Amino acid sequence: MRVVAVCVAAVLAVCGVAPGAIAGAGAFPGGPEADLAYHGAVSMAAGQVDVRFTPRNHGPSAVPDATVRLRWSEPLANRQLLPDGCARSGVRVVLCRVGALDADGLGDQIGLRLRLRGEPSEALLEIDTVWSGGVVDRNHLNDRQRVLVLDTGDTYYF
Repeated sequence: MRVVAVCVAAVLAVCGVAPGAIAGAGAFPGGPEADLAYHGAVSMAAGQVDVRFTPRNHGPSAVPDATVRLRWSEPLANRQLLPDGCARSGVRVVLCRVGALDADGLGDQIGLRLRLRGEPSEALLEIDTVWSGGVVDRNHLNDRQRVLVLDTGDTYYF
């Protein structure tokens, strides 16, 4: 259990998230509002998945910092090379720091190349915001994405 606590603390430190500020703590009633969205593309071939997406804040308020979670229906391979600002958070989860987003602003594109364990014929990718710097996002139609990816090499857009 201590190993899990250390891993979570490391993920939080890498992603710039304060302890106790994850998983819905960004939804403070009466706080400033923003509308986060994630749009991009994903493809899979022979168990290797390529994901790229761009975060956007439709406003009306700026977001001081945000973290996005990518959760897979299939376990990730043990060894992964992740970009700066991203860290494993479990067998099937990667967290990536989005950073600050101006009102009606675009963030930097986030791109990951991951390997799933084995070579599954399909995998479900779920993307959602786990930290939004205390800003309320009442529209979860565009910051929560679910994409079924088939092992065909085809690109699926979300």
